[in-house]
Amino acid sequence: MTLYQSPDTILTLEQVAPGPLSIRAKALVFVDPASQHLHTELERLAATALALLIQGESGTGKELLARQLHTASQRPGPFVAINCGALSKGRAEEELFGTQLQALSSGRTGWYGAANGGTLYLDEIGDLPRTLQAKLLTALQTHEIRPVGTGHYTPVDVRLIASSSFDLVRAVQAGTFNAHLHEYLTDGLLPVPPLRLRVADILPLAEYFLAIHAQRLELPLPAFDEDAVSRLLTHRWPGNIRELEQVVHLALLTSQHGVIGEQDLHLV
Repeated sequence: MTLYQSPDTILTLEQVAPGPLSIRAKALVFVDPASQHLHTELERLAATALALLIQGESGTGKELLARQLHTASQRPGPFVAINCGALSKGRAEEELFGTQLQALSSGRTGWYGAANGGTLYLDEIGDLPRTLQAKLLTALQTHEIRPVGTGHYTPVDVRLIASSSFDLVRAVQAGTFNAHLHEYLTDGLLPVPPLRLRVADILPLAEYFLAIHAQRLELPLPAFDEDAVSRLLTHRWPGNIRELEQVVHLALLTSQHGVIGEQDLHLV
């Protein structure tokens, strides 16, 4: 079975700069028609200045898409990635917008200011504290931030890309997410289909993961037999690309005689 290697249709972690978030899906391919449409939308949105919301299940490659959007936009500043759920309780505003002390001692104005000229990626924006959502919207609309503890506003040029693994419309209806911020973000909505709806991407991704793990572990490259291929294509993949990589990695370690069979996938 031949390893899928088209540079025009595969996006991997090696092609993007590392950042503070761990990449949960380490590769994307654009073979399936649904993925090709996604890639077309990505290129279209990258050329705009819109704030974006990438919406899709966990493990579908949202951060990889965000990084590619930043690269394709050719913004000169950095790509700064933050997990909203990891912001410190009680200090989230300081971490996002900075403090007067930080500005005086190190010149750092928080994560928002650190992305000046570039892109701020807020992973799982639904976890951003409700009190900060309105302040984030104000910063996006005015292109200014005010560090905590100061009355001075600092001009910033930041493009926001946010992601969510659940439908934020329901959070708006429940009153836990700012409706105006949601409206602002959805001008550039980029839905990401789950892997089970991108069936033509499954085998190229599986072959890619098999090759990189075999190379890393200095093991001979096995091949998937027909039963394994059939099982890969019919599995529902609730964990999406992240789950696929884990399954392939384990299959590489447990297979014998240069062949990966259905039993080596350990799928239930």
